[in-house]
Amino acid sequence: MRVLIVEDEAKTADYLRRGLTEQGHVVDVATNGIDGRHAALETRYDVIVLDAMLPGIDGFEVLRDVRRTKQVPIIMLTARDRIEDRVRGLQDGADDYLVKPFSFLELSARLHALSRRSRQLEPTTITVGDMTLDLLGRKVHRGGDRIDLTAKEFALLTALARRAGQVLSRTEIAELVWDINFDSNTNVVEVAVKRLRGKLDGPYPRKLLHTMRGMGYVLEEREGDAP
Repeated sequence: MRVLIVEDEAKTADYLRRGLTEQGHVVDVATNGIDGRHAALETRYDVIVLDAMLPGIDGFEVLRDVRRTKQVPIIMLTARDRIEDRVRGLQDGADDYLVKPFSFLELSARLHALSRRSRQLEPTTITVGDMTLDLLGRKVHRGGDRIDLTAKEFALLTALARRAGQVLSRTEIAELVWDINFDSNTNVVEVAVKRLRGKLDGPYPRKLLHTMRGMGYVLEEREGDAP
């Protein structure tokens, strides 16, 4: 899941970023309303966490601007517990509202609930050849064998599996799996793909993860790969 946090309180933003990253999510952070609005409009997110009180422009204005063109799930955070503020946020298009101080576990549960609702039509499992990817259980099996992946490897496989049969460029993979601070001059993508390939394809005669030289990578079953 890719999450945007728009929060000007550094401690709160870092707390959320670390917690969600540890759960295996890709997290971007904006510390003011202007940057938050730009990120929300220019990048595809699964869920947005939006503080109501922000420098530049407030969260309510960000919310209205985003709602003009996008239906991404948005949960608002605020230190103000007035009924009027909550009603205003919901009327402007927020999907949920949480008052500070809040429990991270509750916020995480609400984010996952919003993400599930927005993906009701998406499959919870993806099958490519003899590989099955369980998105809810975060499990991978191939030929009946369980494959243990790190959080980042699982995110990489998910990105490839959701577009199985389509070539994903290095840049596209970086945007889907890493955050906005990703350094394009590194070989992080190549290293991650190599490690994933070793676990996913290494023990099996039929290969699923293929390199398209000069283009990127594709996850698909090919007839000529089996002996």
